[in-house]
Amino acid sequence: MSAREAAAGSDHLARAKALAPLLTEQAAAIERDRRLTPPVVEALLDAGLFRMLLPRDFGGAELDPPSFVQVLEEIARHDASTAWCLGQTSVCAVASAYLPPASAREIWGDRRGVLAWGAGPPIKAIAVEGGWRVTGSWSFASGGHHATWIGAHCVAADADGTPRRGANGAPLPRTLLFPAAKVTWTDIWDVIGLNGTGSDMYSVTDLFVPDAFSLNRDAPGERRQQGPLYHFRTDQLYASGFACVALGIARGMLDAFIATANEKTPRGYKSAMRLNAVTQTEIAELEARLRSARHYILGTLEAAWRSAQHGELTIDDRMSIRLAATHCIREARAIASDAYNAVGTTSVFASNGFERRLRDVNAVSQQLQGRRSHYETVGKYLLGVESETLFL
Repeated sequence: MSAREAAAGSDHLARAKALAPLLTEQAAAIERDRRLTPPVVEALLDAGLFRMLLPRDFGGAELDPPSFVQVLEEIARHDASTAWCLGQTSVCAVASAYLPPASAREIWGDRRGVLAWGAGPPIKAIAVEGGWRVTGSWSFASGGHHATWIGAHCVAADADGTPRRGANGAPLPRTLLFPAAKVTWTDIWDVIGLNGTGSDMYSVTDLFVPDAFSLNRDAPGERRQQGPLYHFRTDQLYASGFACVALGIARGMLDAFIATANEKTPRGYKSAMRLNAVTQTEIAELEARLRSARHYILGTLEAAWRSAQHGELTIDDRMSIRLAATHCIREARAIASDAYNAVGTTSVFASNGFERRLRDVNAVSQQLQGRRSHYETVGKYLLGVESETLFL
């Protein structure tokens, strides 16, 4: 990593740390309102944290992935929903590397420019003169309520509705981008964890999107920015980013456990938890597990970043990221759960933050990037068995 990259990473991490008091203060309101509060959104904008993966050509930081994920980890220590939204919309900004420069500047030229999108069924984008027409609905648009632009993942289709297909016979994907004012929102985010992400459903009807605001994300042939960051696929950035959100939640849980152990004398005991041999052992073991998982994901990303300096990531790099991210998400969940249980009755009170962190880390592990089936994908690779998975 160059001195410039290290300095940029340290600067953004310092900005994230400076937000700790605000995030702690706003956490209850984020949970209650089921979306990020205006003060938090403004603070993230002021700190430039939505622009971490945006190209420098468009006013972004173009951070290396190891630096990016450490910012998410730090934010997640204090509020997981904020870190999740930041991770989601930051990776969405990678779309700028595949757009005509004028289009990217229209979306991100204003300091408030934020792009969000969600998943959906294979809805067809119909080719018309100058662009595409689309009708459909998509879900799980984390951070969409404070976004200025929205994306929709579609299947490219001819005027008669016939899907266009690539050389391998698979339908060609097309992501369409349009102003957030064009969408209709439906409140579906009634959940037990990551409440504040506002990951609702959105829809459009017979919307025209100019071709200049469409892309085939992750397709090397459409990439216009050639920096090493853009040799990472969005799946790899999502996986590693959300893994470090999980690690940040576990870090916050363990820090709270340590603080409680220093103050609490359990019922029936004469001395504080900190003097109990079981508590001392549990804290040391959890610390070792958390540090091990953290070094694993960061080391994997640093190795992939070195590869990216020379071009596209290898399949070994991609599988290594997938394995590290899956392990870290699941290990973070286990660490948080063990810390929660070790605290005792204190952990069940909502005012103490333990139960919120437990719900949040379990919500992270239920998302696509935390699937246990990813181990099968990597296992097939290690054994030389062909895999058809798209999420590498």
